[in-house]
Amino acid sequence: MNIKILKAALTGLVLSVSGFANAGIIILDFEGVGDTANINDFYNGGTDSLGNSGTNYGISFGTNTLGCIDSDVGGTCNFANEPTADTVMFFLSGSSSILNNAAGFDTGFSFYYTSSTAVSVNIYSGLNLTGSLLGSIALLSNHTANGCVGDPTGTFCNWDIGSLGFAGMAKSIDFGGTANEVGFDNITFGSVNPNRVPEPSSLAIFALSILGLASSRFKSR
Repeated sequence: MNIKILKAALTGLVLSVSGFANAGIIILDFEGVGDTANINDFYNGGTDSLGNSGTNYGISFGTNTLGCIDSDVGGTCNFANEPTADTVMFFLSGSSSILNNAAGFDTGFSFYYTSSTAVSVNIYSGLNLTGSLLGSIALLSNHTANGCVGDPTGTFCNWDIGSLGFAGMAKSIDFGGTANEVGFDNITFGSVNPNRVPEPSSLAIFALSILGLASSRFKSR
């Protein structure tokens, strides 16, 4: 194959794969939120209650929704084996936490959770739990399942996936459970899989490494 043709093909691969990696999927991993800080507008162009800010996704949280950092790295929470260490979402008051997504999301929704009590998650078409109920997820206690252990400490050491596909456009979520007994991480919009997609930069580097290898081979001929 002509090296110029190969370069053009791989350049196209870098661009198309990078776009695919980010297409419509948002993952909230809560890294950067302060320990026991109200998340508030951390993901909405503002800050948490301690002044920290994250990417502006147009997503805000009810005032009782907090971030919590694993005690093994200097935080105050009794969690372990977080899907993306070291910060998770939880609440200390009320019976649920409300998330608003102003732009809305479709296709699916997923997350990781750990809880010592039953959990329910409800998805609504309007902001602040208004409009139509688009779907519900009921989950069981799981915090010590599968023989999990801390890292090195942390009683809430097992994490499972909750996911739901639905029709329509959702704008708010109600994360229900028992205060101080449940944590959530990797809240994902636009996918029923809360695992991270490959970063575009990593995919680009991979494609460019192929280009470099091919180029060196052609030059050696």
